[in-house]
Amino acid sequence: MKRTLGVCYYPEHWPEEIWAQDAARMVDAGLSWVRIGEFAWQRMEPSPGELHWDWLDRAIETLGGAGLKIILGTPTATPPRWMLDKHPDMLPVDAQGRPRRFGSRRHYCFSHLGYRAESRRIARLMAERYGSNKHIAAWQIDNEYACHNTTRSYSDTARTGFRDWLAQKYQSPGALNRAWGNVFWSMDYDDWSQIDLPNLTVTEQNHPHVLDFARYASDQVVAFNRAQVDEIRKCSNAPIIHNYMGRETSFDHWKVGADLDVASWDSYPLGFLSDRVECTPEHKLKFLRQGDPDNQAFHHDLYRAVGRGRWWIMEQQPGPVNWAPYNPAPLPGMARLWAWEAFAHGAETVCYFRWRQAPFAQEQMHAGLLRPDSAAAPALGEAQQVAKEINNLPDVGTAKARVALVFDYQSAWAWEAQPQGADFDMFRLAFAAYRALRRAGLNIDILPPDCADLSPYKFVLAPGIMHLSDPLRAALAAFDGIALIGPRTDTKTENLSIPTPLGPRIDGLDVSVVLTESMPPDDQIKLEGGGCFLHWFEHLEGNETAHLLTKSGQPAIMGGDNLRYLAGWPDDDTFDRIIGYHCDALDLETHALPDGLRIRDTDTHRFVFNYAPKAQKWNGTKIPAAGVHWEPLP
Repeated sequence: MKRTLGVCYYPEHWPEEIWAQDAARMVDAGLSWVRIGEFAWQRMEPSPGELHWDWLDRAIETLGGAGLKIILGTPTATPPRWMLDKHPDMLPVDAQGRPRRFGSRRHYCFSHLGYRAESRRIARLMAERYGSNKHIAAWQIDNEYACHNTTRSYSDTARTGFRDWLAQKYQSPGALNRAWGNVFWSMDYDDWSQIDLPNLTVTEQNHPHVLDFARYASDQVVAFNRAQVDEIRKCSNAPIIHNYMGRETSFDHWKVGADLDVASWDSYPLGFLSDRVECTPEHKLKFLRQGDPDNQAFHHDLYRAVGRGRWWIMEQQPGPVNWAPYNPAPLPGMARLWAWEAFAHGAETVCYFRWRQAPFAQEQMHAGLLRPDSAAAPALGEAQQVAKEINNLPDVGTAKARVALVFDYQSAWAWEAQPQGADFDMFRLAFAAYRALRRAGLNIDILPPDCADLSPYKFVLAPGIMHLSDPLRAALAAFDGIALIGPRTDTKTENLSIPTPLGPRIDGLDVSVVLTESMPPDDQIKLEGGGCFLHWFEHLEGNETAHLLTKSGQPAIMGGDNLRYLAGWPDDDTFDRIIGYHCDALDLETHALPDGLRIRDTDTHRFVFNYAPKAQKWNGTKIPAAGVHWEPLP
């Protein structure tokens, strides 16, 4: 597999007379791919049924004729204004009951069947026209599902759809009442029409009601995506992709990904550090112009799994963005480092966003590879450097990890519905475990919650999985490495009730969670030998060995040779200690990495990335700030 670079381009934004010049410059820069079309519905169809393909035909011919492979996006993230006249009830509604208006993007409710039909229609028309076009080498469906908090809409159409979804799932109101525990607070329903959406209640909503609505909303994303995929597959054999986001858990990416050929995500390391990574002010300042050393890698590994081995970066940050609270410029070298880190994690393609900075509208402060006056921006030279390096470095492959982390979107919804602690968050817990593995210099695979085979791995972590699937439960019971599950793993039923007997419930693990407590930020549970638990602690009973104790003598890790339960949320130093202890027991090699230095092994090479703002050494080699080093594996 040859690794390639690309860029996002908007021919409708620029005079047609410069398209050919832009295309030639892209090719000269070493770019192979160009993404177009994903926001251009109004230009394709300025009024209902009035289709204008001529400009897009010419853009495709100009770009493709220059030697670029085209990713053609369906434009459904930005329905034109006339669409609202046709479907005035299609707008999403926020949790406060307020319609979200036209004037930006993603102004549609996933539950609206009329808009879904319109999206299917435009996808079909595009596929019929361009499905056999030699220049169309891939398709992108929509753009950034869930962006701007748009997965869950509290509209009338969502209410109707949710009631139908519940009727199909439970078959009778009585079965729903039992599953939801509606005897509590006299919440029983006699008819489906009585069930409302879980918002605007006087106090806390019923947790399984909230969880089922999250499941319903996710299923609407899956159905919306599938409708377009089905139309494109009738006319095209090119791979179909969606560009997911970072730190987004409101829909089940595993289920959306099952209908696609490739997963991609939009990587904005500086923007995400500013508003999507929990860390100290000192950490944010240190990595202000580089991004968190582990956030990009986590999403690379996640989306490699969602894509079943095939994944891309569809949008890579090249300079300051426009949407974060603060928008610094990256250190020189970071646009190169981010691309190489993606390639080391198995990316097939990295596309920079965007080709030329727009001088108008909402994203005019978002940098591109060119300035608005078409002069080169700093990242262009770094992209050119990566393009040359790709040609000089043979395919490095994607090494199979010996360590895995299970990640589950439904668990994220469950703990959002019932956090039990103001700072408990599924993503944050999983990311804390991932960071500890990365600090130890380990390759990590991320696994879906229905994984049925753990045999390729020696060490598996499953933190915060609300309810274990039958395949994963059986795989854990049969696992001959060490599986460290918890905290908060398999402690609830699929309807968020406490199971009897108490969880976790895995053959071969005699441990029960008998009491749960959450702690405020200024409290902690101290551990024997140093370290502590923050945020969360569970009291355990059972007949297994205690592998770690609290200072008061309670089990902190409890289990047998293969299955062990972690009873709390370790601080970073404690997580490092726990990872080191288990890796030593399994003869897994670890590395004591300096802060900001990270490694990733491929089939043939070891890559070393320096996220620190100053030079650091690795095995005698000095790696500059924002530097990348690779060496053949022995």
